[in-house]
Amino acid sequence: MHEITVIGGGFGGLTAAIAAAESGAAVRLYEAHRTFGGRARTSEAPYRTNDGPHAFYRRGPHWGWLKQRDLIGPLASIPAREAARFRFRRGGRLRRTPPAALVKLACWDPGHVPVDDDFTGWASSRVGLEGARAAARYTGVALFHHDPGSLSAAFVHERLRRATSLPPEASYPRGGWGQVIARMLARATTLGVRIESGARVDVLPERGQVIVATSLDAARGLLKDESLRWPSGRTTLIDLAVRTHRKDPFVLSDLDAPGWLERFTAQDPSLAPAGHSLIQGQLPIAPEESKADGVLHAESLLDLGFPGWRERTVWRRDGLSQGRTGALDAPGTTWRDRPAIDRGDGVYLVGDQVAAPGVLSEVSFTSALSAVSLAVRHPATGVDLNRT
Repeated sequence: MHEITVIGGGFGGLTAAIAAAESGAAVRLYEAHRTFGGRARTSEAPYRTNDGPHAFYRRGPHWGWLKQRDLIGPLASIPAREAARFRFRRGGRLRRTPPAALVKLACWDPGHVPVDDDFTGWASSRVGLEGARAAARYTGVALFHHDPGSLSAAFVHERLRRATSLPPEASYPRGGWGQVIARMLARATTLGVRIESGARVDVLPERGQVIVATSLDAARGLLKDESLRWPSGRTTLIDLAVRTHRKDPFVLSDLDAPGWLERFTAQDPSLAPAGHSLIQGQLPIAPEESKADGVLHAESLLDLGFPGWRERTVWRRDGLSQGRTGALDAPGTTWRDRPAIDRGDGVYLVGDQVAAPGVLSEVSFTSALSAVSLAVRHPATGVDLNRT
């Protein structure tokens, strides 16, 4: 029987542990924290927040796998009246509809979007500079980068297309992502995975195959491999609970600078006490900017779209996130250029900045299944899925 050790109990690590156990391997899972989930943790009541805004994309590769195992659970639907409360900031004003250029670019055939060009340069030749910039800024919801237009055109376009699809791809587990993590943990336990929390691993085990499902920074230290680097976003997090106001928007997307605020209680009132609305945002900041700059950006959006929010605030939390928002592909690069899953000697890498396709958590999921596929084979005959 194969022995597989999984280091990291986030979404990717739990996916790997379940898949490995289902293949018949003897699996041990170590998580450094007392709670599981990584960035998919959901805080305790009364305000149930994630580590940054979270949503599933229905057309992603993880959707069917999770549904088949009944791991997603009940979903929160968006009432029609809330869907009509989508707002955009453009030219300093609040608007109800996006610019036509954004819609045109979102409908562009993805097969004709280049990898080697930056998004703004490519899009400008199709819809003009202002339209290109607005479309790039809209993708802040899935990129969390202060200048998304500078990234690979193909990379940005995929996220624009999926973030604007109709019907919307975004889905929300009722009660937050922590409910999904709890079901995954129960599934792993039922399959016989030996699970240890509060167990930091500083040295790789000497026996069996090892799947490292941590942040890229943590993996670099554990594996002592300085090549494990790839750009990710830098953001200010804002979690805000306010007394509910009937004029509050569901989403406020900033097309003047990348930014996105979402009222998560619009689709799932259980995330906050009755009469309160929970708003979350994750706003990109440039390398020279501080958390305070991101807070000011968030507050400018709140001032524009959420009347009297300061007087209505009942709870608030701000934070800084560094390199924890997934991979960012520069012009001329694709997911295949990121750190490989197969590190040699029976060690495999899982996470959202490694060589696997997908959007946001889909990268962790896809890399987890690829890592397990490699780990359950003998190293001498395994196939490197990064090169197929």
